[in-house]
Amino acid sequence: MKNFSIELKWGIIFIISGILWVWLEVIFGLHDVYIAQHPLYTNFFGIIAVVIYILALREKKLKFFKNEMSWKEGFTSGIVLTIIITILSPLSQYIVYTLISPQYFENIISYSVENNRMTREQAETYFSLRSYMIQATFGALVMGVVTAAVVAWFVKTKRVE
Repeated sequence: MKNFSIELKWGIIFIISGILWVWLEVIFGLHDVYIAQHPLYTNFFGIIAVVIYILALREKKLKFFKNEMSWKEGFTSGIVLTIIITILSPLSQYIVYTLISPQYFENIISYSVENNRMTREQAETYFSLRSYMIQATFGALVMGVVTAAVVAWFVKTKRVE
């Protein structure tokens, strides 16, 4: 497990960052007053997510691989980070939607129905803790693999031949 302590540290940082991001969304009214803008602004967390992957792989390169890391080593590290984030995602969703923003699902369901975006039944199915846990898990896995591949490409050691 010592070989993956860097990934574990950054996986926890990622999850905490995501929870803090949602807390800021709540403070700025994106879960109630400005819920119509939530889909736009919530996507900006992607920038933070990529920065965390960059910092994690740079640390892995520097501290574990002694500043010599191949794409494969970086990608493997990114996959481990992704697995940790994926495993922790349902817990973070539970924390967010039961402790930080318990009114979110009620608010987004009402907004979606009132603005003819979905029927009540569709909205209640889509906007639920179970649905968000599933979406977060698969989203973390898919986006994590892609991010790991791209970041590993840029963080790998460049060899002059």
